[in-house]
Amino acid sequence: MNDLAIWATMLAMALVTLLSRLSFIAAWGRITLPEGLREALRFVPPAVLAAIILPALVIRDAQLNLSPDNDRLIAGLVATLIAWRTRNALATIAVGMVTLFLIGMLR
Repeated sequence: MNDLAIWATMLAMALVTLLSRLSFIAAWGRITLPEGLREALRFVPPAVLAAIILPALVIRDAQLNLSPDNDRLIAGLVATLIAWRTRNALATIAVGMVTLFLIGMLR
């Protein structure tokens, strides 16, 4: 693939990304979503976040690891408890990181 083809591909990808995002912005206020769909869309960000974070917590060396030796899982459970009780993202991240650091120091 030559340089021109690479640049053309990158430009095309950027244009597709721009148009797909712009379509939602342009349609804002003009299209009314059904109530059921709007309710369902509320769960998309937590579901995506869970799908990204959970594998990092429970998979170690390409295998499921739910043992007490899994430092990340323990720190993740502590962070989940903090998130549930405080609903504060900064506190959740801080407590999770400190917990992971302390468990690493103790082992």
